[in-house]
Amino acid sequence: MTPFLDELSWRGLLHQATEGADAALSAGPVSGYVGFDPTGSSLHVGHLVQVMGLVHLQRAGHRPVALVGGGTGMIGDPSGRSAERNLLSLEQVAENAASIRKQLEQFLDFSGPAAARMRNNADWLMSVTLVEFLRDVGKHFSVNYMLAKDSVRSRMEVGISYTEFSYMLLQAYDFLQLNQRDGVSLQMGGSDQWGNITAGTELVRRSSGQEVFGVTLPLVTTADGKKFGKTAEGTSVWLDPARTSPYQFYQFWINVDDRNAGEYLRMFTLMSRGEIEALDQAVEERPEKREAQAALAIEVTTRVHGADAAAAAREASRVVFDKKADVRALSVPVLEMLRAELPHTMLPEGSEVSVLDLLTESGLVKSRGDARRQLQQGAVTVNGRRLGNEELVVARHEALHDRYFLVRRGAREVALGVLPST
Repeated sequence: MTPFLDELSWRGLLHQATEGADAALSAGPVSGYVGFDPTGSSLHVGHLVQVMGLVHLQRAGHRPVALVGGGTGMIGDPSGRSAERNLLSLEQVAENAASIRKQLEQFLDFSGPAAARMRNNADWLMSVTLVEFLRDVGKHFSVNYMLAKDSVRSRMEVGISYTEFSYMLLQAYDFLQLNQRDGVSLQMGGSDQWGNITAGTELVRRSSGQEVFGVTLPLVTTADGKKFGKTAEGTSVWLDPARTSPYQFYQFWINVDDRNAGEYLRMFTLMSRGEIEALDQAVEERPEKREAQAALAIEVTTRVHGADAAAAAREASRVVFDKKADVRALSVPVLEMLRAELPHTMLPEGSEVSVLDLLTESGLVKSRGDARRQLQQGAVTVNGRRLGNEELVVARHEALHDRYFLVRRGAREVALGVLPST
């Protein structure tokens, strides 16, 4: 097996490949593409399997092409969907495509001999006429061929519009155009894209007689069979920090089930086989230390948000979940990250801070009476120092960086009091 497909295989990233793909990849550098739907302004972690496919393609010496569906994004792929998408304007799609490009730059090298390329299928789809399309593309596909594809057949009972029915042909036309314009001979996508990909290989063969190839990557699920990429609350985990903060992003990965940790390390990081196997062993022998999850979280967060944000997220996470963490060593960026994530209250200026006010106004307790009880039980710490049962105030000079009071009730209830900036 060619090094590229072998790499995908051991990492659990290879689902299917068309006949001849291995030989073509072994013969020399190829250009291969993945399509991204620009109906949103950000990719989410569910896209990372396809992104990592392009990463490994480039690392193997081939040229990755990221195709943004500026034209098809106005329609939407019916694969895996039970209802039709809302249509977007060209302006919306262009904005989203620009945002996606910036996110892909965190993964792909857009310079050098195997420089990644970005393409937008609006460049050819928005100018082609219906008569041209029917003459050059539609004639190559029977309705029976299209109805046999899973993406269409699964929608037949609930209904599928002619617009979405045509999506397969539009994606096939993308492959033909990329082949003619950029010499692209490989398309990759999720396993639910097999029908669309093989339609593209068929169109190129019938139009030009050239053999092109397809590779599909697996659809990832969690250990309990749920769709990958959702938080416990059911919300998507986005790469855009304005939609999913670096802290929340880190938390998604650090909380991965032990049963998925090794699998996700293979799929979503560039760690070596030996490093990952050592972490597999750590999961077996020391599961309580969550070493594999920690490595996964820092690797992926660094890739997406940068080393500084990843380090801050790691420190913030330790403070929240480890009551023995050294609070006084926290930097201002970490404290500001915690301020955005934790319950917090703004404190008045003065030489002392009321502990009762700090507990109640931050929401850690419901009343001042409850706050007193927590103090009497020895359950309250401020900036890492456990308070006595009659210690109702803390001095202003105890503030971290002259502004912050991290208050903890019990093991996991944490909040922040913040003094006005000077």
